[in-house]
Amino acid sequence: MSPKKEYVRQLGSIFWSFCKISPVTFGGGYAMIPVIEREVVQNRKWITSKEMADVLSVSGSAPGGIGVNAAVFVGYRLGGIPGAASAVTGITVPTFAIVIALSYMYVTLSGIPKVAAAFQGIQCAIVAMIALAGYRMGKQALRDKTTVGLFVLAIALLLFSNLHPMFFIAGGALAGWGAARLKAAKGKPIDFEEQSSGYVDEYGNHYKYSDYFIGDGI
Repeated sequence: MSPKKEYVRQLGSIFWSFCKISPVTFGGGYAMIPVIEREVVQNRKWITSKEMADVLSVSGSAPGGIGVNAAVFVGYRLGGIPGAASAVTGITVPTFAIVIALSYMYVTLSGIPKVAAAFQGIQCAIVAMIALAGYRMGKQALRDKTTVGLFVLAIALLLFSNLHPMFFIAGGALAGWGAARLKAAKGKPIDFEEQSSGYVDEYGNHYKYSDYFIGDGI
C-alpha cells in the first residue's frame, strides 16, 4: 500500500475510533477519558500510557472539554492537523446528531406534562452525577490540610465573589507550586502519585472504580 493510501486509511481509523467512543460515554468529557485510553493505548497501541498521561494533563488545563481536547491531541500526534480534524469530527458528530434529536423531541413534546416531568427527572439525575463527580475527584485531590484549605477557600470565593474561573485555575496552580516549594524547604515528602486500587482490567491496568464507562474519578 502506498504511503498516501496508508495515511488516508490512518485518518479513517482515527475517525472511526473516536466515532465509536462518543455515543457510548455519558456524563461529560471526563467519562470519555478511560474509553479513549482503552481505545488508543490498549486496542490500537497508537500511543503509550505515559504519552496518554501527558495528553490528559494538557487537555485538562486547556480551554474546552477535556474529551474533545484529548481527541485533538491524540489525532494531531498520529496524523497532524488532518488527524486532529478526523478525531474531533469523529467524537463530535454522533453527539451532535443525538443532541439535535433530543432538542427536537424537547421542542415538540415539552408541553406534555409527562414529558416535562421526565425532563425534570433528568435534571435531578444530572445534579446527582455532578455531585458524584465532585465527591470522587475530591477523594483524589484533597490529600492534606493544604489542599483542604485551598478547597474551602475556592468554594467561599465561588459563592461570594464574581471572579473569573481563570483566576481560580491560575491561583490553584500558584498555590500548589508554593505549597510544594514550602514542603520541600522543610524537608517534608511530596507524594503526587495516585494509589492504584480497586479494579484491574484484563490488560493489568489499575483503576480506582470498576464502572469503566462512567470514568475513573468522575
